[in-house]
Amino acid sequence: MKALLLREKGTWREMQVEELETPTAGTGEVLIKVHAAGLNPVDYKTGTNGNPNWTYPHILGLDAAGTIEALGEGVTDWVVGDRVLMHGSMHKQGVFAEFAVTTARTVSRIPDSVSFEEAAALPTAAYTAYQALFRKFPMNVIDTLLIHAGAGGVGGFAIQFAKQAGKTVYSTASKHNHDYVKSLGADAVIDYREEDVKARVMELTDGRGVNAVLDTVNRDSATQSLDLIAYGGHLAHIAGAPDYTHITPFTRVISYHEVALGANHMQNDEIAEQDLARIGDDVLRMLAAGKIKSLLERTISLEEIPQALEELSERHVKGKIVAKF
Repeated sequence: MKALLLREKGTWREMQVEELETPTAGTGEVLIKVHAAGLNPVDYKTGTNGNPNWTYPHILGLDAAGTIEALGEGVTDWVVGDRVLMHGSMHKQGVFAEFAVTTARTVSRIPDSVSFEEAAALPTAAYTAYQALFRKFPMNVIDTLLIHAGAGGVGGFAIQFAKQAGKTVYSTASKHNHDYVKSLGADAVIDYREEDVKARVMELTDGRGVNAVLDTVNRDSATQSLDLIAYGGHLAHIAGAPDYTHITPFTRVISYHEVALGANHMQNDEIAEQDLARIGDDVLRMLAAGKIKSLLERTISLEEIPQALEELSERHVKGKIVAKF
C-alpha cells in the first residue's frame, strides 16, 4: 500500500509517500480501506516527540473514514464493504495510508448521507468536545459556558454541541474569525488579543462568571480560566491542567476535569473502547440530521499532509483539514 512515512521522530515535515506492506487484521480487529483521513494538532505533536511504542517507519494520523476491507478473527458485527469511521490509538500505526487497522468495537457506521470526507473531519476534535460536555460536565445544571478557541476543531464542535443542548455559549477567537464562530452558534465572541477576557465574561454574566469553561489552549490559559468560573462551576482542560493553588480551598469549590480522548485506547477496558463507538454514532447522527456542521474547510492529497500539518502547528487554521485518497 501507499503510506506517508515518518522515518524518525521530529522529521514529520520531511515525510514522503512510499510503499509499505499492507497490514492484516488481528483478532477483534478490522482492516479499513481509507477513503479520507482527518488532520489534527496531535499528529505533528506526536510526530515531533515520538512514542516509545512505535517502530520506524511509522505512520501518523488517528482519524479515518473508509470501508471495511477484511475482518479479523471473532468479528461478527461488521461485514466487508461497511462504511465506517475510526479513531485510532496513538500507540499503533496510523491512518495516513491506503489501509489501516483498528479494533472493531471502536468504529462507528457512517450514514449513507454523510461523505467520507465529512466523517473523517470528526473523531479527534468532535469526540473530545463530546467527552468534555457529555461525559464530564453535568450539563443538566449548566446554563453558561465559555469555550476557548472557537475557530479550532474542538472549540467549534463544542460550541455546536452546547447550543444543541440549549446552553448560552461564549467563546474566544481572533477578530477575523468572529463571524465564523458566531455562525457555529456562539452567543458572544471575545477577541482574546484585544479585549480583557475576564472583564468581558463578567460583563456578559452580570459579574458571576460562567458555569463551565472548556480550555483547549495550554496550562496558563487553564489557570487564567479559573477566574472566569462561578461558584460550584467546572473546568475541563485538554492541553494541560491548571495551577490548582490558584483557587483558595473552601471558596469557589470548582470541579476539574481532564479530557484525554486517546486514553480510551490505553486502559485495556472494553467499555471505555466501546464508548468511542457510541460517541461516534451519536455525532454522526447529529451530522446526518443537519444539527451540526462537520467544520470541513479544505480537502488535500496524501502528499500535501506535511505542509498542512505545518499550517496546523502555527495554530491559526480554521475548522478541519481532511486528506482524500
